[in-house]
Amino acid sequence: MAKAITSIQRIELTEEQKRKKDLEEVEAALLDNKEAILETLDIIKNMHERGALSLLGGLFAEGDRVLSVLVNAMDKPEATNSIKNMLLMIGVLGTINVQQLEPLLLKLNSGVARVAEYREREEDRLGYFDVVKSLKDPEINRALSLLFEFLRGMGENTKELERTTQLPEEQAVHQSEDGTLENKHQ
Repeated sequence: MAKAITSIQRIELTEEQKRKKDLEEVEAALLDNKEAILETLDIIKNMHERGALSLLGGLFAEGDRVLSVLVNAMDKPEATNSIKNMLLMIGVLGTINVQQLEPLLLKLNSGVARVAEYREREEDRLGYFDVVKSLKDPEINRALSLLFEFLRGMGENTKELERTTQLPEEQAVHQSEDGTLENKHQ
């Protein structure tokens, strides 16, 4: 009969064998992620060419001093107001209906393109009668109609739609119709 195994001897890998195995694992990981690694290396190359890596190295080397300067700069009232204004602008951008704005932007681009191509000549000067006569031009008539509709929209009362970023104690003071300031809570 066979004897029972009483001790198991594990095969010990030499340092060279461990190193070879680790190198094979790294090589397999590199091959599996080849595209991502190449893109990352390209980004790092571009950052190096533009000096961003040197800047980041300096920032990390002087981290505490840089952080101190940033905190001091953000502690100023102007910085606080800038952040508030930026957040308000982002909120306003979220309320813009881009589908309605697109035709206006296309027309604006067309107008800017015409102005860019325009070369002032003596014979192009407009007189009073030329201005009145140009009102019959369909393009000018359409542009004036758009302008008047825009002005009507600008003149609409939007008070109930407006949001405020003022502190509550600043909101309590408002201007009366005669131009004097008064407190709402009085």
